[in-house]
Amino acid sequence: MGLLFWLGNNTASNLAERGIRTGLDFLSRPARFPISESVIRYDPSDSFLWAFAVGIGNTLWLSFLTIVLATLGGLLLALARLSGHPLLTRLGRSYVTLFRNIPLIVQLLFFYGIATSVFPAPRDALNPVPGVFLSLRGVYAPALEIAPGGGLFLVLCGLSLVGVALALRSRHLRGRHMPRALRLVLGVAGWAGFCVALWAAMERPIGLDLPELTGLNFRGGTYLSPEFAAVLIGLVLYTSAFTGEIIRGGIEAIARGQWEAGRALGLSERHIMFRIILPQALRVIVPPMTSQYLSTVKNTTLAVAVGYPELGLIVNTVTNQTGQALESILIMLAVFLTISLSVSALMNLYNARIALVER
Repeated sequence: MGLLFWLGNNTASNLAERGIRTGLDFLSRPARFPISESVIRYDPSDSFLWAFAVGIGNTLWLSFLTIVLATLGGLLLALARLSGHPLLTRLGRSYVTLFRNIPLIVQLLFFYGIATSVFPAPRDALNPVPGVFLSLRGVYAPALEIAPGGGLFLVLCGLSLVGVALALRSRHLRGRHMPRALRLVLGVAGWAGFCVALWAAMERPIGLDLPELTGLNFRGGTYLSPEFAAVLIGLVLYTSAFTGEIIRGGIEAIARGQWEAGRALGLSERHIMFRIILPQALRVIVPPMTSQYLSTVKNTTLAVAVGYPELGLIVNTVTNQTGQALESILIMLAVFLTISLSVSALMNLYNARIALVER
């Protein structure tokens, strides 16, 4: 503590001798620079503090999407590598070898180059599925449009789904001689019919806003910039290679006797995997997956290479505007430390919950 105090005091004295301002009073001043895209509202007249908040929001949103998509992709990759099909196994092995051995920043630049040079102009945009358009200016997709009564509609649909789930689990229905799959299909069909009838009765409180070509660009729908699309695709593909190997290692750590016991009971391979093997494999998967999630959050700082305004890019801009690099860097360090500790704490809580309880 004494060493840290001496370093801080010495740094402040040297900065004062050179006429460099210190302190956090600059956070209340107007930022006066634009941010190309953000998940929360931003205006150049907002303060530097709010600009930092926008950067944090972009970083958290990018991290969340990458973690969710990479976890799902890693599960599919692990199942492909563990399958008995030689083509799937070799494709999975080739995927892991390719993406794990190319630096992430090179992959981001590659996908950014594709997004900004290979795709056509908006007038000739690619239309892989109805309502989705790929062009040099980004990705345009349908957006959910919620009318004033849309919130109530979503609440009623959610409550009805809970009611259907409770009804399917009730002893009265389970005691009847009806296949479980048929009960599930009837329950889902009944819930879907109720939601459609409610949607029509409430005069369509929720709809889709489809993008349409107007002039030289699209209007409406959801817009994903080339920078965001490139960094998201690059991070997901890169991280999936690591999460897939973690999941595969966890599954292979389970004794073969568990598979044989499941087959002896007459269970299908799918039920054995998702009801017996994966629940046990989670105890092996979660600790290394925690480290991978932390690395993913920190890898989002490489988005600055393609111009996506995450926290690192905002810090660079604020530093150039104010000259107060030390404070900006310390804020960035504190933010990433807080995020990493929060992710680690949540994963450790989940790990403790699924751990074996010993007497």
